[in-house]
Amino acid sequence: MTGKKITVLICDDSAFIRQMFTEMLSAEPDIEVLDTASDPYDARAKIKALNPDVLTLDIEMPNMDGLTFLEKIMTLRPMPVVMASSLTQKGADEAIRALELGAVDCIGKPVSNQNRETIGSLRAELAAKIRTAAAAAVRGGRQPSSAPKPLSYRPADAQCLIAIGASTGGVEALREVFLKLPANSPPIVIAQHMPEYFTPSFAARLDSLSAVKVREAQHHMRVFPGEACLAPGNAHLTIVRLGGEYVCKLDQSPLVNGHRPSVDVLFRSVADAAGGHAVGVILTGMGKDGAEGLLRMRGKGAHTIGQNQASCVVYGMPQAAMKLAAVCEELPLSEIPGKMLNACEKGTGYASRVHHAS
Repeated sequence: MTGKKITVLICDDSAFIRQMFTEMLSAEPDIEVLDTASDPYDARAKIKALNPDVLTLDIEMPNMDGLTFLEKIMTLRPMPVVMASSLTQKGADEAIRALELGAVDCIGKPVSNQNRETIGSLRAELAAKIRTAAAAAVRGGRQPSSAPKPLSYRPADAQCLIAIGASTGGVEALREVFLKLPANSPPIVIAQHMPEYFTPSFAARLDSLSAVKVREAQHHMRVFPGEACLAPGNAHLTIVRLGGEYVCKLDQSPLVNGHRPSVDVLFRSVADAAGGHAVGVILTGMGKDGAEGLLRMRGKGAHTIGQNQASCVVYGMPQAAMKLAAVCEELPLSEIPGKMLNACEKGTGYASRVHHAS
């Protein structure tokens, strides 16, 4: 997008939101709001006429809801979309569904009584999401597929622990991973960059789709085989080893790489807690969070996997990990679940054996 402003169309039935988003984005020197639309039919005509780089789309609208319109967009004219969601349970559930359907990101809708500091933070967040969306590799027809048959897994290393980090595009990527995991999978811990009002819905969604039991992590929660713990929004998740079990710890220490939860924080703790018994996976996402932590995991003997560029929505975090030589192997998303399980079946020392063989 160098030398060219990112063009945006704002679609929302609320005049207040249309005006607020327009004012926020118009203050950014690299972003231009082309127009606004009050419903999907209005938006459809303006998309054809104006060809914006990014669409912001309200989920709850009259005439046609945002999710239905999003499905049509991703089927007929794939483009980067940032969804605007109400900060409610229903809004969070719908936002997760939108991300599965191919929306690049979601943002919570502002309310009329927010203070100046909150509005400033929201403006920065919205602009950042617009920039990320404009750079994303959006692919059409990405409607959730039917559940495949789970892979088989023969537990060999009772101490194996899988750690996964993701950001932009991670909801869809993690969904595809978890659809393939069997009920006896090794324990899994996840850091996905996501606001705190979305993570409970995301954990519940993964739990409903997967044979693995998925929960939002709680302080002092133990994670066992067949279970996965997702870092809550606005909290760092670390793992410690107590009495032969892996235990979650949560804290609100400062942001790392601009994030809380941070993938680096999780990966560093897994490197120390599990060493060569761990498998680290870094998925699609903007930025470099997780790269240094993955390198530490590899240095402690863990097998590390990066998602390849062709299957990423944003090839930022995996690329940063590759540049640091933190990745043992880079794979398409479709191959990652099998390789994770295979590495756990091979047990301690698998990463070093793969490294020497290559």
